[in-house]
Amino acid sequence: MPPNPSLRALKLRTPQHALGRRFASHGAPHFNEPSGWLFGEKPLPPGQKRVKEDWENIWYIGMFGSMAVAAVLLYYKPDTSIQTWALKEAKQRMEARGEKYKYEPPSS
Repeated sequence: MPPNPSLRALKLRTPQHALGRRFASHGAPHFNEPSGWLFGEKPLPPGQKRVKEDWENIWYIGMFGSMAVAAVLLYYKPDTSIQTWALKEAKQRMEARGEKYKYEPPSS
């Protein structure tokens, strides 16, 4: 099938600026360009202290506080393993039958 001449003419007349570039951002970069300094902060002159931003203390308290709470919760987490359940169930069944579940070596 030969190409339609009207489609070819339309393709030739489309201006390049209407098509846009083939970049995802369509223009200048939308991020902080690398400056070569750690976190983009220039080193302070000797004798000066870095001033913390307002959000930094909240972030430290939230991050390390949640880690501490998670550690306490994991430490006191109930034992839900299948081995613990099976041992408890076996002891109950053996006691119900009147058997000993602890090994006692015979006295010589």
